[in-house]
Amino acid sequence: MRDPYEVLGVSRDATAEEIKSAYRRLARRYHPDVNPGDHEAEEKFKEIGQAHAILSDPDKRARFDRFGTLEDAPVADFSGGFADLFEAFFGGMDVGRGRRNVGRDGDDVRADVELTLSEVVTGVEREIEYGRYAACPECRGTGSEGGVQPEKCDQCGGAGVITQLRQTFLGSMRTSVTCGKCRGAGSVILKPCPECRGSGLTVEESRTKVKVPPGVESGLTMHVPGMGSDGTGGGRSGDLYVVLHVRDDPRFERRGQHIYGTLALTFAQAALGDVVEVAGIDEDYEIDVPSGTQPGSTLRVTGAGLPPLHGGARGDLVLQVGVDVPRDLSEAQESLVRQLAELRGEPMPRGERGGLLGGIFKKGKRK
Repeated sequence: MRDPYEVLGVSRDATAEEIKSAYRRLARRYHPDVNPGDHEAEEKFKEIGQAHAILSDPDKRARFDRFGTLEDAPVADFSGGFADLFEAFFGGMDVGRGRRNVGRDGDDVRADVELTLSEVVTGVEREIEYGRYAACPECRGTGSEGGVQPEKCDQCGGAGVITQLRQTFLGSMRTSVTCGKCRGAGSVILKPCPECRGSGLTVEESRTKVKVPPGVESGLTMHVPGMGSDGTGGGRSGDLYVVLHVRDDPRFERRGQHIYGTLALTFAQAALGDVVEVAGIDEDYEIDVPSGTQPGSTLRVTGAGLPPLHGGARGDLVLQVGVDVPRDLSEAQESLVRQLAELRGEPMPRGERGGLLGGIFKKGKRK
């Protein structure tokens, strides 16, 4: 097991808030939804989660700090009088760690973008609009009326924590607890800004451009670091996640890089062969129809499909053949069809106009 402090990139005296912030930042970066198909990122994400599970649990963290592992480490019984000892060591957290980083990271934001199949072929740059929390323009993000900086908390002296001296049978122990007056901020707002009510943030409509690469699929999420909501008190800005949606094209069905459609041929084209023009996603193509092409068979246009996400040859356009059967034949046309059937030695169809014998046969059946 790797050192969880090393995995999260924090020092051994990191506060619970610092550990949480580091975990959120790394989890966003290596989340499987942000890195689809990246097994290395997936393993990193799991490792980050395991590290956070250890360091966010006071008991597990204490055991790791003492033994360097959680495997086969002796578990102390903290019941009874030993509970006081545990409280002395870990009750206030932040033991001997001084002032904490009390800034709050900004929230992540989602935006949705709709694309056409032709844009999937070429890629596209899009300007998107989305709402986020931004630093209040009236107080410049301070939360105080007129932009005045909050005053240092007189309870904790700006440290955000209060150090207490506690007596145990091992001697005097110093512990730190979160300041109740400033709630760990280290400062207090005497006159909250009326615009943001002291939060330091207001809702803002933002714009940014994103470059969508060729070959994307619906549901793919693009990660734009630092473009989410603003943080407060020196916290980092959140990230923007752009979710892509590929609009359905009634002409085609997408299956990965290949697209599937239909091609309607006349009986003559299917029987004799032809060269026909078909519409693709981004251009038209000429396709050879072999003589004797059967209904339900497929014709393929190589390279007329969609590109893979990370570059490479495009897929194919696959067309399923359908044959248009003529309706309402004239007597002359019907006669020619019957002559063809006779020449090919096919059974003579009766049809609706089967001649004199056909008419007599039908009348006989009705009786």
